[in-house]
Amino acid sequence: MTKSFLTAAFFALFTSVSVGASAADAQPAKPASVVAQAAAINLNTADADTLTRELAGIGATKAQAIVDYRDAHGPFTAVDELLEVKGIGAATLEKNRAKLSVN
Repeated sequence: MTKSFLTAAFFALFTSVSVGASAADAQPAKPASVVAQAAAINLNTADADTLTRELAGIGATKAQAIVDYRDAHGPFTAVDELLEVKGIGAATLEKNRAKLSVN
């Protein structure tokens, strides 16, 4: 009888721990608008450090080239204008297009 009681107690404890762990792992989904706002990097306001940190294939030199282009030619009017920056090619633009804005 004691063995049955201990087995039942262990099973109850184990079940409650595993259910609690599963609930702790679940995170509520963020609305799409929140995700999109957090991911957007404005080419007209981002500094070189932000561009380096947030964009794939953009190191410090290319990030500074983006800022220098913006300073020399005025604000970007379209994300595709990034192709005018020396060192930025179509592949780099496509890797980052979803993260970029010019608003």
